[in-house]
Parts: sequence; C-alpha cells; structure tokens
Amino acid sequence: MTAVLDRPQAPPRLHRVRSRWAWGLGALAVLGWSLAGAGAFAGDVVNPAGAGQFGRFASAALSPALDGEFLRVLADSVLVTVAYAALGAALAVLLGAVGAVAVARTSWGRRRLGWTLSRGALAVPRGLHEAVWGLLLVNLLGLDPWVGVLAIGVPYGAVTAKVFADLLDEVPRGGYEALLAGGVGRVPAALYGLLPPASGGLLSYSFYRLECAVRSAVVLGLIGAGGLGYQLLLSFSSLRWEQVWSCVYALALLCLLADVGGRAVRRRVAAPRSSGDRLRRDPALTTAVLGTLAAVVWSWWYLAISPATLVADRTGEQLRYVLAAAWPPDVDAPLLSAVAVAAVDTVQMSVIAIAVATAGAVLLAGVAARPARASAGRRLAGSVARLALLLLRAVPPPVWALVLLFVLLPGILPGALALGVYTLGVLGRLAAEATEELDPRPRAALTALGAGPVGGWLYGVVPAAIGPVLAFALYRWEVAIRDTVLVGLLGAGGLGALLASRVAAFDWGAVTTVLVALVLLTAAVDLVSARARAALR
Repeated sequence: MTAVLDRPQAPPRLHRVRSRWAWGLGALAVLGWSLAGAGAFAGDVVNPAGAGQFGRFASAALSPALDGEFLRVLADSVLVTVAYAALGAALAVLLGAVGAVAVARTSWGRRRLGWTLSRGALAVPRGLHEAVWGLLLVNLLGLDPWVGVLAIGVPYGAVTAKVFADLLDEVPRGGYEALLAGGVGRVPAALYGLLPPASGGLLSYSFYRLECAVRSAVVLGLIGAGGLGYQLLLSFSSLRWEQVWSCVYALALLCLLADVGGRAVRRRVAAPRSSGDRLRRDPALTTAVLGTLAAVVWSWWYLAISPATLVADRTGEQLRYVLAAAWPPDVDAPLLSAVAVAAVDTVQMSVIAIAVATAGAVLLAGVAARPARASAGRRLAGSVARLALLLLRAVPPPVWALVLLFVLLPGILPGALALGVYTLGVLGRLAAEATEELDPRPRAALTALGAGPVGGWLYGVVPAAIGPVLAFALYRWEVAIRDTVLVGLLGAGGLGALLASRVAAFDWGAVTTVLVALVLLTAAVDLVSARARAALR
C-alpha cells in the first residue's frame, strides 16, 4: 500500500507576510518608475528664477487684502460657493436616494445580472471628476448656474447611490420581508421597510456629502462657474498675492465650518440613545435638517435657477449635436498613442501624490492627533498642525500647482506634488483621527519603562497605526486618480490636459475616447487598490 503524503502548506500568517512584502516591494518599484517618468532624477526640475516670486507670495500671507471693496467681492463669492454646494449636495442626495433603491442588492433579490448591470451603470458618472462634468456641461448649457449644480449633483449622486444602497443592504430586513409577504412590490417595500431604519446612516452621509460639495464648488469656480474659486484664480492671474491669501483664508474658514458642522451632526447621529429617546426627535438634528433645507431654498433663489433652461430648444439641439459628434469614438492610431502616453502620466502623477501624502501623514499624524491628556505646548502644536492640514486641503490642487511652478519647471512633477500637498491635508486628518482611536496602553507601558516621547511613538503607536493609514492612503489613491484630471485641465499633463485640448477643439469623437480611457483607468486603479487593501488585512 502506498501512502500519499500531502505537501506541507505554509501557515496563513506566512502567506499574509509574503503577500504584504510583495505588495510593498511592488509599490516601491512603481514609485521609482513614476519619479523617473516625472523627471525627478533628471536634475533639471528646479526653476531658480522663480524663487523671488515665491518669496513675495509667501510673505503676503501676513498681510492679506482687507479693504472694504475687495471684502464685499469676497463675500459675494462666498455666497455663490455656498449656494452651489447646497444645491449640488441636495441634488446628489435626491439622486442617491432614488438610485439606492434601484441598485440595492435587496431590491433585486436573486437577480444578480440586473444588480450587476445597475451597479455597473454607476461607474461612468462616478469615474469622471466633477470638473470634467463642468467642462462638458458648459458646452451644453453655457455659463448657466445649472452647470455648477449638475456638475456636483450627478457624480456625487452616483457615489451617494452606491453608499446608500450598501447602508440599505445592511439594515434588519424584518419590516421589508413583512411588506413583501403582504403583497407589496420590492421597490415600495424597500422605501417603507428599509429607509426608516437606515435613516441615521443616510443622514450622516448626506451631511458628509455637503462638506465635500463645498470643496467641489470651489474647484468648479476655477473653470468659470464663479464663486471663491473663480475669484482666487483672478487674483492669482493678476499676481495680487494679498488678495490670493484673503481668498485662501476665506476658503479655509468655509471648509472649517463645513467640517465642524458635518462632524457634529455625525457624532449626534452616532451617539447611543435610550429606547425612550429614540421615540422623540432630536432638536439639534431637526434644526440642522431644517436649516439645510432653508439653505437649499435660498440657494435656488440666489442663483436664479430656472428649470426651463434644461428643456430649452437650444439645450436639446446642442445635446443632440454633441451626442451625434461624439459617437463613434475616435480610434485613430495617433490619438490612441497620445491617450496611452497621457494615461501613463496620469498614473505616475497619482502614485507620486499618494507617496508624498502618505509620508507627510505619517509624520504629522501624531502631532495632529488630540491626546486625552497633554500639556499646553502639546495642545498648541496639535492646533497648529490641524490648522496647517486644513489650509492644505482648503486650497484646490490647481492653485498649489501654480504656486509650485514658481520654483519647478513645467511638467507632471509640479502637478503630482500639488496633488500630494492637497491630499496630505485630507489624509493627515484621517491619519490623526485613526491615531486617536488606537489603544493607548502600549505607549503608556513603554513610557512607564522609561521610553521617551519619540521612542514611545515609534514603538507604541506607529506599528498599530501603519495599517489604517495605508488603508486610507489606498482609498485616497482611488480619489487621486480622478483628481489628476483636475490639475491636468489646467496644463499639468495627463488625461486631463488631453481632454481639455480636445474639448477646446470641439473634437467630440476624441473626447469620447479620452473619457472611456479615463473610466477604464479609474476602474483598474479601484481594483488594484481593493486587492492591496485585502492584502493588508
């Protein structure tokens, strides 16, 4: 009798370690390839002649423009930005609520093909940056307020529909199944059996979308939609650095108010409540919802939104012309070659940006985190770090790119670093919050054994924080691949620059080709990011 022995298998933990090493070495190789492609090792990347202009820009931070006339212009710009953000977020939530029922797994039951196709339909609006939507809608609607509202509402609506659907799929199904048993259809059953128990999570995410809409409204201003972004670009183009810094501080204050307000609502929603309290309305949440609805009504009036614009004859004619000209896509060899080169530039920009943001977030997370007990000096340092991160994410990436062009030669490197600086502001905040939630006992034990602050941080905090920070970085890489289009639209290279040139030439067949490439590239990066996050678990 022959005995068959199984080949010994490596333990699961060893498999995970090998997988993580493979992903880590692969990431370093891709980073080196990206830096080489951006010309970082070529030596000719610095522009010494721009140092003086950069110094004047930096020194103006201490003397922003505060004259009455400019402050009135700035106040009007702030109101326009808030109006776009409120209406865009409201449209996104409305589209998300309707779309969530249509794409939730619960609504489709066992019909997996329909569910897969409905989810896939969201990939196109989600894969295009709101600035791209704005660029396309300007050619359909002209300089109409609907451009800003739709450019925020459509892509955010697709994202919101996916998140809302996931929330609906996770709530208890008792009420939903009871309605189905009573003969109610799947869609009405989802509306009345799933939406009420999921309302807390839906409300929390809706206010988060409002925060994001404020930043998107600023970005759209850079391509002509008005508001703070447009005023910032005008001041920058005329080299009026004092006005630029006034706009930056106004942006930071607006983003701070949005962040604080949204975070307060989310904490209120997440706070545990007794069974008796659940039956009563929360006055703070009711006030926040009613105030937001009032802001939406005011925004509609302030921007003079007219639904007739969407159904006007001119809009229909222009839409039919663009659709006819955009199909079939242009597949000429020179264009496909240019798309391939631009796609490589886009990937390299996103990789460099995430590497810069991750390194900065690791360095600043400990300082920006709010410890339970800290000295006055430590609290002051934390406040300064959090304020710096707020300024970094308040200023749109194209503005950082223009600043970096003072000291760097044109190319994809300034765009990549600008995107990295902006992403650092977002990722640094996420990393600080992740650090605050870690178990403090390992660091306290090291401190009790005589370890200094640096040693306690390196050995008691960093090992536990590196996993969540890398996971956040991979999530932000998915966002960064879309944001590269934004800096590209203003000439930093990549698919964004190619898209802007084709739109300016009204070459709609080529525009379709670039958009398809952008959606496919975004989907590929999402897939790689998801696999890398799975390896980190």
